Amino acid sequence: MKRCEFICVLGGFVAGFWPRRRSITVAIAALVLLPIEVSDAGWLSDVFKSSSKHTKSPKHVTSAKRVTLARRATSPKPHAVRLAALGAGALNPSALKPVATMCDPSKFRVVLDVGHTAESEGAISARNVAEFVFNLRLAQRIEEKLKAEGFAETRLLLTEGKARPSLVKRVAAASNLRADLFLSIHHDSVPNKFLEDWEFEGKKSHFSDRFSGYSVFVSRNNPDFKTSLSFAELVGKELKAQGLLYAQQYTRPVMGRYQHPLLNKETGVYSYDQLVVLRKARMPAILLEAGSIINRDEELKMDSPERQNIISSGVTAAVKEFCEPRWAILGPL
Repeated sequence: MKRCEFICVLGGFVAGFWPRRRSITVAIAALVLLPIEVSDAGWLSDVFKSSSKHTKSPKHVTSAKRVTLARRATSPKPHAVRLAALGAGALNPSALKPVATMCDPSKFRVVLDVGHTAESEGAISARNVAEFVFNLRLAQRIEEKLKAEGFAETRLLLTEGKARPSLVKRVAAASNLRADLFLSIHHDSVPNKFLEDWEFEGKKSHFSDRFSGYSVFVSRNNPDFKTSLSFAELVGKELKAQGLLYAQQYTRPVMGRYQHPLLNKETGVYSYDQLVVLRKARMPAILLEAGSIINRDEELKMDSPERQNIISSGVTAAVKEFCEPRWAILGPL
């Protein structure tokens, strides 16, 4: 449904319960087109409650709260907002969580962190390919799609050096780049105790077909955890919409020190509180394990342009929705 049609339908619906059709239609249009702070959303329910009694004047709708709302909507300062509609039940619960304010895509800077380095390549796939190779290729694909969608300030972050020292470098680089959003790209493996031996093209290798799927991680110690979680859930939602399943093994005791709390069982978002790149980042930050490369079947999928396109499209859609929350509900103009 187009935005104008959506507004008209809402206006027509409410007009049946309120005699002042023009004023209420304008109010509905304002609600749809403006992000509303949580503290201000309550007055909407008061309006509809009073309509059933027909005893109170609707003049309080034009109170000072509208002025406050207008000021906040035009404020250049970033802050968490919620979308307002005809009550909380009208939207998917995940859509009501704090998200970023509207942004200008041409100025919004996403930093895509390529997990690991050429010197410290991360996990080795079932067919002896370094994780760093998978990470770089997928991050480049995401960068291309974001820039094609108008996010011209997107930056690819390549770090040098050993694994642990590079973590601090990544966080410092993202801060220096003044990132609005930090996304670290990885591909998954399993603890060594799950690995089995096999040979590929005459070379000894290891695999585990026991686990598969993507996963999204956030740190509850990130200074902007709520916004990080909102973006993580958008990414998980988009990947799920593409038909992908998330990795469920991280909740199991068998994972030992790799066990993590599942924050959203619908989207596959986990907390990884002590991970440096998430905890130390000064901006909203998430880490995406795009899929398992130690699983022999999934490794082939992760190596395919089709799967890379699915994941990069999902991430791009999530960034667009994060930057412009109304895009997900009303669609593009």
